[in-house]
Amino acid sequence: MIGLRTLRAVAMTAATLGGLSGALVGLLSEQGRRARVAIGVLEHLWPAPDGVYRDDGSDPLRLAVLGDSMAVGVGVTHPSQMPGVLLAQALAEEAERPVRLSTYAISGSTTRDLVPQVDAAVLGAPQVALIIIGANDVTSRIGVRESASLLGEQVRKLCALGCGVVVGTCPDLGIVRPIPQPLRSVGHHYSLRLAAAQTAEVRRVGGVPVSLANLLAPEFMARHVDMFSSDRFHPSAVGYEAAAGVLLAPLCQVAGLWPGWVAPPLPLRSAAALAVRASRVPPWLQRRHA
Repeated sequence: MIGLRTLRAVAMTAATLGGLSGALVGLLSEQGRRARVAIGVLEHLWPAPDGVYRDDGSDPLRLAVLGDSMAVGVGVTHPSQMPGVLLAQALAEEAERPVRLSTYAISGSTTRDLVPQVDAAVLGAPQVALIIIGANDVTSRIGVRESASLLGEQVRKLCALGCGVVVGTCPDLGIVRPIPQPLRSVGHHYSLRLAAAQTAEVRRVGGVPVSLANLLAPEFMARHVDMFSSDRFHPSAVGYEAAAGVLLAPLCQVAGLWPGWVAPPLPLRSAAALAVRASRVPPWLQRRHA
């Protein structure tokens, strides 16, 4: 989801935007340091298993995967568990034709890093694209408006080629338990604001947004041990399978496989957000981050 080196930036974002006291800034910075210590280090970082799935010699559907570590699949224990692989296999089954998977996502990427990813992807003329991005924008102190606008530009570029684009919006950083309170509330607040802005912008330019926070946060909170990998930060194979489950239908829609599918209406705030009592959210967290 987000780079461990940038946890401290969440605290500094709150400081610069909220005018916090020196004592509170110090507290948040110290919590970021402790979170980096608490979060483990993954032993396996697998290369993307790109290629043709269900190859029968016919022309494959071209699927491009772009974004950050969640798009890559950091946290799995075998390449077959990566979200791109799961979705390529599922699309091939639904389409009853081969699917060529091309992964351009890079762990640690922000929305600014999407530009070279998309430039590389368009050379392969993808027909369907999946983008998962946003968590690193929160920790890198990229403003919500700038982040959403950058995302919209890249989605528009892909759509102009006739590519169907699905965007998994920023996950809820408030569910990462090794990040203590109130630092976790800062990340929670900004990630939900960014997800809402991404949703509006992606729809405006012709893509299909999928709210990962709304759809996945309750399950991740209820099954924390199962859904997170050994670093307690990135999803596990079970977590990625859940993510692939909510991304498959919109991918089938933009690929023309399920033309009648319509995304269900969703609230802008996740169930995790609604569970936070107002008394636990400091007033400065409500200030606009743009």
